[in-house]
Amino acid sequence: MIVVTGATGGLGRLVVQDLLAKVPASQIRGAVRTPENAKDLADLGVDVRKADYDQPETLAQALESADKVLLISASEPGKRVPQHQAVVDAAAKANVRHLAYTSAPRADTSKLFVAPDHKATEELIRASGLPFTFLRNGWYHENYAQVVANVTATGVLHGSAHRGKVASAARADYAAAAAEVLTTEGHHGKTYELSGDAAWTYEDLAEAIGREAGRQTRYEDHSREDHAKVLADAGVPEAVVGYLLTADQAVADHLLGDTSGDLRALIGRPTTPLAAYVKEVLATRG
Repeated sequence: MIVVTGATGGLGRLVVQDLLAKVPASQIRGAVRTPENAKDLADLGVDVRKADYDQPETLAQALESADKVLLISASEPGKRVPQHQAVVDAAAKANVRHLAYTSAPRADTSKLFVAPDHKATEELIRASGLPFTFLRNGWYHENYAQVVANVTATGVLHGSAHRGKVASAARADYAAAAAEVLTTEGHHGKTYELSGDAAWTYEDLAEAIGREAGRQTRYEDHSREDHAKVLADAGVPEAVVGYLLTADQAVADHLLGDTSGDLRALIGRPTTPLAAYVKEVLATRG
Protein backbone atom coordinates (compact mmCIF):
# COMPACT_ATOMS: atom_id res chain seq x y z
CA MET A 1 0.00 0.00 0.00
CA ILE A 2 1.29 3.45 -0.98
CA VAL A 3 0.07 6.27 1.27
CA VAL A 4 0.12 9.89 0.11
CA THR A 5 -0.40 12.46 2.85
CA GLY A 6 -2.05 15.73 1.92
CA ALA A 7 -3.68 13.96 -1.00
CA THR A 8 -6.23 16.70 -1.59
CA GLY A 9 -3.57 19.41 -1.86
CA GLY A 10 -2.14 20.80 -5.06
CA LEU A 11 0.84 18.45 -5.10
CA GLY A 12 -0.84 15.47 -3.45
CA ARG A 13 -3.64 15.19 -6.00
CA LEU A 14 -1.15 15.20 -8.84
CA VAL A 15 0.92 12.49 -7.17
CA VAL A 16 -2.18 10.32 -6.77
CA GLN A 17 -3.08 10.87 -10.43
CA ASP A 18 0.40 9.78 -11.50
CA LEU A 19 0.27 6.75 -9.21
CA LEU A 20 -3.06 5.70 -10.73
CA ALA A 21 -1.28 5.44 -14.09
CA LYS A 22 1.33 3.13 -12.56
CA VAL A 23 -0.41 0.90 -10.00
CA PRO A 24 -3.98 -0.26 -9.27
CA ALA A 25 -6.13 2.14 -7.26
CA SER A 26 -6.48 -0.56 -4.59
CA GLN A 27 -2.78 -0.05 -3.80
CA ILE A 28 -3.14 3.71 -3.17
CA ARG A 29 -4.36 5.46 -0.04
CA GLY A 30 -5.03 9.16 0.28
CA ALA A 31 -4.41 10.41 3.82
CA VAL A 32 -6.31 13.68 4.13
CA ARG A 33 -7.47 16.09 6.80
CA THR A 34 -11.04 16.21 5.45
CA PRO A 35 -12.10 12.96 3.74
CA GLU A 36 -15.26 14.61 2.39
CA ASN A 37 -13.03 16.67 0.10
CA ALA A 38 -11.55 13.51 -1.42
CA LYS A 39 -14.75 11.98 -2.79
CA ASP A 40 -13.37 12.17 -6.32
CA LEU A 41 -10.38 10.07 -5.26
CA ALA A 42 -12.60 7.57 -3.45
CA ASP A 43 -14.75 7.28 -6.58
CA LEU A 44 -11.61 6.22 -8.47
CA GLY A 45 -11.03 3.40 -6.00
CA VAL A 46 -8.43 5.13 -3.84
CA ASP A 47 -8.65 4.25 -0.13
CA VAL A 48 -9.29 7.58 1.62
CA ARG A 49 -8.61 7.94 5.34
CA LYS A 50 -8.52 10.84 7.75
CA ALA A 51 -5.04 12.02 8.71
CA ASP A 52 -4.59 15.28 10.57
CA TYR A 53 -1.00 16.20 11.43
CA ASP A 54 -2.33 17.98 14.52
CA GLN A 55 -4.25 14.90 15.67
CA PRO A 56 -1.68 12.10 16.03
CA GLU A 57 -4.41 9.64 16.96
CA THR A 58 -5.68 9.79 13.36
CA LEU A 59 -2.33 8.80 11.87
CA ALA A 60 -2.14 5.19 13.04
CA GLN A 61 -5.20 4.17 11.04
CA ALA A 62 -4.11 6.28 8.07
CA LEU A 63 -0.74 4.51 7.88
CA GLU A 64 -2.01 1.04 8.81
CA SER A 65 -0.46 -1.67 6.57
CA ALA A 66 1.43 0.98 4.57
CA ASP A 67 4.51 -0.18 2.66
CA LYS A 68 5.49 3.24 1.34
CA VAL A 69 4.54 6.72 2.53
CA LEU A 70 4.95 10.10 0.90
CA LEU A 71 5.08 12.74 3.62
CA ILE A 72 4.16 15.99 1.93
CA SER A 73 5.45 18.76 4.14
CA ALA A 74 2.99 20.84 6.13
CA SER A 75 2.49 24.45 5.10
CA GLU A 76 2.60 26.39 8.35
CA PRO A 77 6.06 27.54 9.50
CA GLY A 78 6.68 26.96 13.17
CA LYS A 79 4.31 24.01 13.35
CA ARG A 80 5.88 21.81 10.69
CA VAL A 81 8.42 19.95 12.80
CA PRO A 82 6.05 18.58 15.50
CA GLN A 83 3.51 17.79 12.78
CA HIS A 84 6.09 15.89 10.78
CA GLN A 85 7.33 14.15 13.92
CA ALA A 86 3.82 12.77 14.48
CA VAL A 87 3.78 11.27 10.98
CA VAL A 88 7.28 9.83 11.32
CA ASP A 89 6.37 8.25 14.66
CA ALA A 90 3.26 6.69 13.13
CA ALA A 91 5.26 5.43 10.16
CA ALA A 92 7.80 3.81 12.46
CA LYS A 93 5.06 2.09 14.47
CA ALA A 94 3.52 0.83 11.22
CA ASN A 95 6.89 -0.59 10.10
CA VAL A 96 6.77 1.38 6.87
CA ARG A 97 9.41 0.13 4.43
CA HIS A 98 10.03 3.45 2.70
CA LEU A 99 9.31 7.06 3.69
CA ALA A 100 9.71 9.77 1.07
CA TYR A 101 9.64 13.39 2.24
CA THR A 102 9.18 16.62 0.27
CA SER A 103 11.94 18.83 1.60
CA ALA A 104 13.57 22.08 0.46
CA PRO A 105 16.64 22.86 -1.68
CA ARG A 106 19.88 22.00 0.12
CA ALA A 107 17.91 21.91 3.37
CA ASP A 108 20.89 20.85 5.49
CA THR A 109 23.13 23.76 4.47
CA SER A 110 21.01 26.48 2.85
CA LYS A 111 20.16 29.87 4.35
CA LEU A 112 16.79 29.71 2.56
CA PHE A 113 14.07 30.95 4.90
CA VAL A 114 12.11 27.67 4.74
CA ALA A 115 15.17 25.45 5.22
CA PRO A 116 15.34 25.16 9.03
CA ASP A 117 12.06 23.25 9.40
CA HIS A 118 13.04 20.91 6.59
CA LYS A 119 16.53 20.36 7.97
CA ALA A 120 15.02 19.45 11.35
CA THR A 121 12.56 17.07 9.69
CA GLU A 122 15.29 15.35 7.70
CA GLU A 123 17.24 14.87 10.93
CA LEU A 124 14.31 13.31 12.76
CA ILE A 125 13.63 10.99 9.81
CA ARG A 126 17.25 9.85 9.84
CA ALA A 127 17.05 9.32 13.59
CA SER A 128 13.91 7.19 13.20
CA GLY A 129 15.80 4.49 11.32
CA LEU A 130 13.16 4.39 8.59
CA PRO A 131 14.40 3.83 5.02
CA PHE A 132 13.96 7.25 3.42
CA THR A 133 14.24 9.38 0.31
CA PHE A 134 14.45 13.17 0.50
CA LEU A 135 12.80 14.97 -2.39
CA ARG A 136 14.17 18.47 -2.07
CA ASN A 137 11.67 20.31 -4.20
CA GLY A 138 12.72 23.67 -5.59
CA TRP A 139 10.40 26.57 -6.37
CA TYR A 140 7.19 25.91 -8.30
CA HIS A 141 6.15 27.78 -11.42
CA GLU A 142 2.78 28.03 -9.69
CA ASN A 143 4.29 30.40 -7.12
CA TYR A 144 4.13 33.02 -9.86
CA ALA A 145 0.54 32.58 -11.03
CA GLN A 146 -0.56 35.91 -9.53
CA VAL A 147 2.53 37.60 -10.95
CA VAL A 148 1.52 36.46 -14.43
CA ALA A 149 -1.94 37.95 -13.95
CA ASN A 150 -0.63 41.22 -12.52
CA VAL A 151 1.98 41.77 -15.21
CA THR A 152 -0.50 40.93 -17.96
CA ALA A 153 -2.76 43.67 -16.58
CA THR A 154 -0.15 46.34 -15.79
CA GLY A 155 2.82 45.54 -18.01
CA VAL A 156 5.22 45.86 -15.07
CA LEU A 157 6.80 43.26 -12.80
CA HIS A 158 7.99 44.86 -9.58
CA GLY A 159 10.56 43.03 -7.48
CA SER A 160 13.76 43.15 -5.48
CA ALA A 161 15.42 39.97 -6.76
CA HIS A 162 18.13 41.91 -8.63
CA ARG A 163 19.98 39.52 -10.98
CA GLY A 164 19.19 36.39 -9.01
CA LYS A 165 17.81 33.35 -10.79
CA VAL A 166 15.06 30.83 -10.12
CA ALA A 167 15.24 27.23 -11.40
CA SER A 168 11.55 26.52 -10.98
CA ALA A 169 9.52 23.65 -12.40
CA ALA A 170 5.83 22.84 -12.64
CA ARG A 171 4.08 21.21 -9.71
CA ALA A 172 3.27 18.35 -12.05
CA ASP A 173 6.99 17.75 -12.61
CA TYR A 174 7.61 17.36 -8.88
CA ALA A 175 4.56 15.08 -8.59
CA ALA A 176 5.89 12.86 -11.36
CA ALA A 177 9.21 12.55 -9.53
CA ALA A 178 7.46 11.53 -6.30
CA ALA A 179 5.38 8.91 -8.11
CA GLU A 180 8.52 7.52 -9.73
CA VAL A 181 10.29 7.18 -6.39
CA LEU A 182 7.25 5.51 -4.84
CA THR A 183 6.88 2.91 -7.60
CA THR A 184 10.46 1.99 -8.48
CA GLU A 185 13.46 0.67 -6.59
CA GLY A 186 16.88 2.08 -5.86
CA HIS A 187 15.93 5.25 -3.98
CA HIS A 188 16.56 4.29 -0.35
CA GLY A 189 18.92 6.69 1.43
CA LYS A 190 19.07 9.07 -1.52
CA THR A 191 18.60 12.83 -1.56
CA TYR A 192 17.42 14.42 -4.79
CA GLU A 193 17.92 18.13 -5.42
CA LEU A 194 14.92 18.79 -7.65
CA SER A 195 14.65 21.86 -9.85
CA GLY A 196 13.83 22.95 -13.36
CA ASP A 197 16.20 22.46 -16.28
CA ALA A 198 16.73 26.20 -16.77
CA ALA A 199 17.20 29.07 -14.33
CA TRP A 200 15.58 32.41 -15.15
CA THR A 201 15.70 36.00 -13.91
CA TYR A 202 12.71 38.24 -13.23
CA GLU A 203 13.56 40.03 -16.47
CA ASP A 204 13.16 36.70 -18.25
CA LEU A 205 9.81 36.18 -16.53
CA ALA A 206 8.56 39.62 -17.58
CA GLU A 207 9.66 38.97 -21.16
CA ALA A 208 7.93 35.57 -21.22
CA ILE A 209 4.69 37.11 -19.99
CA GLY A 210 4.94 39.86 -22.60
CA ARG A 211 5.47 37.39 -25.45
CA GLU A 212 2.52 35.24 -24.43
CA ALA A 213 0.24 38.16 -23.59
CA GLY A 214 1.16 40.10 -26.73
CA ARG A 215 2.02 43.33 -24.93
CA GLN A 216 5.01 45.36 -23.77
CA THR A 217 6.24 44.31 -20.36
CA ARG A 218 9.26 45.13 -18.22
CA TYR A 219 10.85 44.30 -14.90
CA GLU A 220 11.49 47.11 -12.43
CA ASP A 221 14.09 46.18 -9.83
CA HIS A 222 13.82 47.96 -6.48
CA SER A 223 15.59 48.14 -3.18
CA ARG A 224 13.88 46.14 -0.47
CA GLU A 225 12.48 49.33 1.05
CA ASP A 226 11.11 50.67 -2.24
CA HIS A 227 9.67 47.27 -3.12
CA ALA A 228 7.86 47.18 0.22
CA LYS A 229 6.36 50.61 -0.52
CA VAL A 230 5.21 49.56 -4.00
CA LEU A 231 3.48 46.50 -2.56
CA ALA A 232 1.89 48.42 0.32
CA ASP A 233 0.64 51.13 -2.05
CA ALA A 234 -0.94 48.36 -4.16
CA GLY A 235 -2.92 47.19 -1.14
CA VAL A 236 -0.97 44.00 -0.50
CA PRO A 237 -1.52 42.82 3.12
CA GLU A 238 1.44 43.38 5.43
CA ALA A 239 2.01 39.67 6.05
CA VAL A 240 2.08 38.98 2.33
CA VAL A 241 4.46 41.89 1.76
CA GLY A 242 6.86 40.31 4.24
CA TYR A 243 6.70 36.96 2.51
CA LEU A 244 7.26 38.44 -0.97
CA LEU A 245 10.24 40.47 0.20
CA THR A 246 11.78 37.43 1.88
CA ALA A 247 11.24 35.30 -1.22
CA ASP A 248 12.83 37.93 -3.47
CA GLN A 249 15.77 38.17 -1.08
CA ALA A 250 16.27 34.41 -1.42
CA VAL A 251 16.38 34.82 -5.19
CA ALA A 252 18.78 37.74 -4.92
CA ASP A 253 21.01 35.65 -2.65
CA HIS A 254 21.22 32.93 -5.32
CA LEU A 255 19.50 30.30 -3.16
CA LEU A 256 17.01 29.11 -5.78
CA GLY A 257 18.92 28.95 -9.04
CA ASP A 258 20.66 25.57 -8.92
CA THR A 259 19.99 23.21 -11.84
CA SER A 260 21.12 19.77 -10.71
CA GLY A 261 19.37 17.74 -13.40
CA ASP A 262 17.95 15.37 -10.77
CA LEU A 263 14.33 16.17 -11.61
CA ARG A 264 14.78 15.63 -15.34
CA ALA A 265 16.57 12.34 -14.66
CA LEU A 266 13.85 11.05 -12.35
CA ILE A 267 10.91 11.85 -14.63
CA GLY A 268 12.68 10.85 -17.84
CA ARG A 269 11.80 14.01 -19.75
CA PRO A 270 12.58 17.73 -19.77
CA THR A 271 10.91 19.79 -17.06
CA THR A 272 8.09 22.13 -18.02
CA PRO A 273 9.54 25.36 -19.47
CA LEU A 274 8.58 28.63 -17.79
CA ALA A 275 7.09 29.95 -21.04
CA ALA A 276 4.82 26.92 -21.32
CA TYR A 277 3.52 27.55 -17.81
CA VAL A 278 2.89 31.24 -18.55
CA LYS A 279 0.99 30.26 -21.67
CA GLU A 280 -1.10 27.79 -19.67
CA VAL A 281 -1.99 30.41 -17.06
CA LEU A 282 -3.03 32.95 -19.68
CA ALA A 283 -5.12 30.35 -21.53
CA THR A 284 -6.88 29.41 -18.30
CA ARG A 285 -7.65 33.02 -17.51
CA GLY A 286 -9.00 33.54 -21.00
